[in-house]
Amino acid sequence: MNKHKLRRVYKKKRQALEASTRSELSLKIANQALKLPIWEFSFYHLFLSIKSLEEVDTEPLLTILFGKDKQVVIPKSNVVTFEMKHYLLADATAIKPNIWNIPEPLDGKTIEASKIQLVFVPLLAFDKKGQRVGYGKGFYDRFLKGCPKALKIGLSFFGPIKEIADIQTSDIALDYCITPNQIYQFQ
Repeated sequence: MNKHKLRRVYKKKRQALEASTRSELSLKIANQALKLPIWEFSFYHLFLSIKSLEEVDTEPLLTILFGKDKQVVIPKSNVVTFEMKHYLLADATAIKPNIWNIPEPLDGKTIEASKIQLVFVPLLAFDKKGQRVGYGKGFYDRFLKGCPKALKIGLSFFGPIKEIADIQTSDIALDYCITPNQIYQFQ
């Protein structure tokens, strides 16, 4: 299947999940993350979930990161350039949804992408090679080029498809993808 069709299919699949089911599956995904050998890093990039798009809720994962005294970095999107800046999440960080309803920091201490060691990546679908389908603007592919040594971990309610048909050379593959019942490792 191509990315355009996968976006439609997986948005519908997420919408079909009850809110309580999404919450339960999100907690399972966070608990699966505890099984990975990823806890020696300092800077963890985490997207804040878009509730209206029924994304994996990253609050349980955020709780784990703070419980382990990790530095959590969150993105702020530039809707003109399709690039992101990255801010250290602190108790005083004010969060406000942008024009696409993405929760973002209003300001704070910026962190260079090159300092980020692990990135939790949002996605709609992924395949058995670790390729992913996002929302189609390329924000994460642009960002991930700036931190090539960072571990890339997708979060998904659903398992992989066999193959995404229209992968481009600019697409950055995942190292892992966490689902509620399994962790997939790539490469």
